[in-house]
Amino acid sequence: MKKQITPLSLKDLKSNYGNQKSNIRNRLKDFSNVPSSEYFYELVYCLLTPQSSAANADKVINILKDKKFKVRDIDPEPILRQKDCYIRFHKNKSKYLITVKDQFPLIAEQVNGRLTSEEIRLWLVKNVKGLGWKESSHFLRNIGHRNLAILDRHILRNLVRLGVLRVLPKTLTAKNYLQIEEKFQKFSMSIDIPMDELDLLFWSMETGEILK
Repeated sequence: MKKQITPLSLKDLKSNYGNQKSNIRNRLKDFSNVPSSEYFYELVYCLLTPQSSAANADKVINILKDKKFKVRDIDPEPILRQKDCYIRFHKNKSKYLITVKDQFPLIAEQVNGRLTSEEIRLWLVKNVKGLGWKESSHFLRNIGHRNLAILDRHILRNLVRLGVLRVLPKTLTAKNYLQIEEKFQKFSMSIDIPMDELDLLFWSMETGEILK
């Protein structure tokens, strides 16, 4: 039986925002201060998280850093399938990690160039295997970019609760991803809460934490 999505009032949303605003803004400040030397592992993190827990992805990142994965010839698959930090689809994701390591100089060139956030995201979607619209937006947000929607289940469910969307989308094509992002942006402007802050607010309301 499908879980019913309960409505959320603007009053409750703004009350939650008032309680969390300072923490949310500090978290966004953390993202903007991430050094470029960490961009590689931020990208790896975003390749790991789809359908796996953020906590497990964090554990894997710590192990990969310890083993100097970025500069050493290491097979990441045994790490990804460890029970205490298990990552779903570890075989495919291990291949993505190995590929992205070779590709990273070109990725860094795009990220550090003169492209807009939207242009960088489109390039990532087209050129980096394992990064869709959501993951590319997530990566760029985690290194300080703004106004890119990370349309995961927490965000989509809350957009339905608030009446921004009528129903949860069954799939997210490029076309409807951008359409929903536009609706999200317009809604955030109408209630005077930046979209990036709303994203973290929705996460904190769902999980009790302000995660990355």
